[in-house]
Amino acid sequence: MEAAPVAGVSAAGTGVDEVSPAETAILRWKLAVWQQYQHVLDKTTPHVLRRWIGFSVVAFIYVLRVYFLQGFYVVSYGLGIYILNLLIGFLSPQVDPAIAADDGPTLPIRASDEFRPFVRRLPEFKFW
Repeated sequence: MEAAPVAGVSAAGTGVDEVSPAETAILRWKLAVWQQYQHVLDKTTPHVLRRWIGFSVVAFIYVLRVYFLQGFYVVSYGLGIYILNLLIGFLSPQVDPAIAADDGPTLPIRASDEFRPFVRRLPEFKFW
């Protein structure tokens, strides 16, 4: 009795599967779509105000839709908690100054001290 073939192992036992032309075409299409998506993201990076305005418009349309349909309250509640969690991460510093500096002031007091600007825990672009 022959053993059933194992996924990921070829019949010769080399460990390399043959990829069909259909799978290759799908992989190429996925790569092309991902590259186009990444290109759009790269182009929108410097437009901070437009992204916030767009977010506000989409959120307002969603609120109107929920109000007029009188439904999706549980989904809206979950979405609101998720967005609030992202917003808290966006507004929080990467290192909590209350925990990190127990031995005195955190502002530079001499010209030779290092200036450490506010670094967010969640960068703005990952917030989107």
